[in-house]
Amino acid sequence: MVKAVVGANWGDEGKGKITDMMADQADVVVRFQGGANAGHTIVNKYGKFALHTLPSGVFHQNITNIIGNGVALNIPVLIGELKAVTDQNVPTPNLLISDRCQIVMPYHILFDQYEEERLGGKSFGSTKSGIAPFYSDKYAKIGFQVNELFDEELLKEKVERVLVTKNILLKELYHKPEIDPTELLETLHEWRDMVKPYVADTALFLEKANKEGKTILLEGQLGTMKDPDHGIYPMVTSSSTLAAYGAIGAGIAPYEIKQIVVVNKAYSSAVGAGAFTSEIFGEEADELRRRGGDGGEYGATTGRPRRMGWYDCVASKYGCRLQGATDVAFTVLDVLGYLEEIPVCVGYEINGEVTKDFPVTHLLEKAKPVYETLPGWNCDIRGIKKYEDLPENCRKYIEFIEKEIGYPITMVSNGPAREDIIYRESALSK
Repeated sequence: MVKAVVGANWGDEGKGKITDMMADQADVVVRFQGGANAGHTIVNKYGKFALHTLPSGVFHQNITNIIGNGVALNIPVLIGELKAVTDQNVPTPNLLISDRCQIVMPYHILFDQYEEERLGGKSFGSTKSGIAPFYSDKYAKIGFQVNELFDEELLKEKVERVLVTKNILLKELYHKPEIDPTELLETLHEWRDMVKPYVADTALFLEKANKEGKTILLEGQLGTMKDPDHGIYPMVTSSSTLAAYGAIGAGIAPYEIKQIVVVNKAYSSAVGAGAFTSEIFGEEADELRRRGGDGGEYGATTGRPRRMGWYDCVASKYGCRLQGATDVAFTVLDVLGYLEEIPVCVGYEINGEVTKDFPVTHLLEKAKPVYETLPGWNCDIRGIKKYEDLPENCRKYIEFIEKEIGYPITMVSNGPAREDIIYRESALSK
């Protein structure tokens, strides 16, 4: 059986914890898109980890962890991350890398940095990890697949051919030093040796595992709002963040995905630029940011303070719909225990009219939040294991949001640890 764990909103929803928890019942965990430009924070018996490329199943010795063909693979970052995990006494994970996976080249990171500098105040808020230039090259058909590292003649010819255009751009557009093809080739030889033990035909491996009745977990990065087609374009990432893309980015048939768990925060947060209707500012935002997440709301990759906002029913309903949610995992609910009252965005006012449907970007930028205020529960809910033991106002908050978004909230996270999870029966599941 194939399951997917994806984000409903802007990313940073708590997917790492949910994936880590669901991995207890999985045999294979697959990263299917994105690169090292975002991260998943996981807290377990080994400590606290921010994973950027490694799948969240690496803490389970019975699991095969796969970097799928849809991933933007930064080889030194991956190998460094693998070492950082094992240095904290985690047993060496079982890891496979798709031979069709494409590589983030050193110049992708340079071009990302140089373009943000060139754009100045009109920049996209990139993490400068090389992701946009990587995907641009992938679809321009001048990217490098992992398997090409093992064909010396092909590699040498391709490096020289691709660097012709790259060096013209470096010299004429960015006024930066050109890249030496010999030096780049040496770097790629080093990277080849780093990944050699892990390279495999992972799509074939997954087909075999599925036929054997193994449980395969697809792990997404970021969330619906960052999808290049259905998100807040152009302030999006460069690969599809939707569960549907899991079939492509892992190399499996789309009809094999039977469960889609959409992770959804009990409030809103975002890293980077772009429309964010329920955003809050000042002391109100600072307090929520300080209390939020696990040790504060700061980017797992960038360390940047996240933009904060109240729960957005319009964006979340849209996010769940595009992901095809069968289940919603409602995270960091415990964070809101300090509030006497909790605003919830239930609609957008655009040009004097209120809508509950998520609009295209140019209208979204005009949207003003329409709030409904709910009573808080004003206490700590960590440690509670049964849904019925949650404070009444806490349960009302969950049930109000479930009704607004129209998708079943079957998991409630009330703390950072794997065991801090409450399972609930939803009437919408029946």
